[in-house]
Amino acid sequence: MVHFVGAGPGAPDLITVRGKKLLEQADVIIYAGSLVNPALLEDCKEGCQIYNSAVMTLEQVIDVMKQANDRGEDVVRLHTGDPSLYGAIREQMDALDALDIAYDDCPGVSSFSGAAAALNMEYTLPDVSQSVIITRMAGRTPVPERESIASFAAHQATMVVFLSTGLLEKLSEELIAGGYTEDTPAAIVYKASWPEEKAFRCTVGTLAQTAKEHGITKTALMIIGNAVTQGNYRRSDLYHPAFSTEYRKAEKGES
Repeated sequence: MVHFVGAGPGAPDLITVRGKKLLEQADVIIYAGSLVNPALLEDCKEGCQIYNSAVMTLEQVIDVMKQANDRGEDVVRLHTGDPSLYGAIREQMDALDALDIAYDDCPGVSSFSGAAAALNMEYTLPDVSQSVIITRMAGRTPVPERESIASFAAHQATMVVFLSTGLLEKLSEELIAGGYTEDTPAAIVYKASWPEEKAFRCTVGTLAQTAKEHGITKTALMIIGNAVTQGNYRRSDLYHPAFSTEYRKAEKGES
């Protein structure tokens, strides 16, 4: 069996209980070495074979999985964050399907959740933003034209931008072209939940300047939108005394 496991945003204790158990039981681990915290590998069982996929091709990864499967061994494919976001898991699963090798998927805590925790922020504030757009800039890997940063910016929702730390000047340009102003609140979170975590609030117009001032060149997320400042929101109806729910009646005299 091959288990695709989300490692979480970085801190070893933010992997799921299920993911940790799968790691401890694995005969072979293939981990994303450029992103996964190596501290997660400290509890591997004796004799476990460990491969760093940062120096491997897809074909080499699948070959390791096939050889392990032929030996009757369990494999953990350890991806950063949650494997469903920028994890390139579908191509691996398709290759395993072609080889008739069984697999499953263990979700993880995404770094976009870790970034919010680093800022003590809520993405979805009433009357501020009720939607989160997760996207990335077009670089060496393109994005569909209909999913450009500028087109998403027109919605004025909260936006979380992955894999774009080296393109911040262009990111600001596209955000402004799409409708955000230079003064729109923004934040940069570097290595959310790692010991070296850094989080900086800034604006759309100062994203590149902020990253340069603090030496951030990779492994960071950008958060865009008024939710970053956590101001001017309406309290939730769910916990309002005048709001009835299936579990609680509205209090008399409240409006």
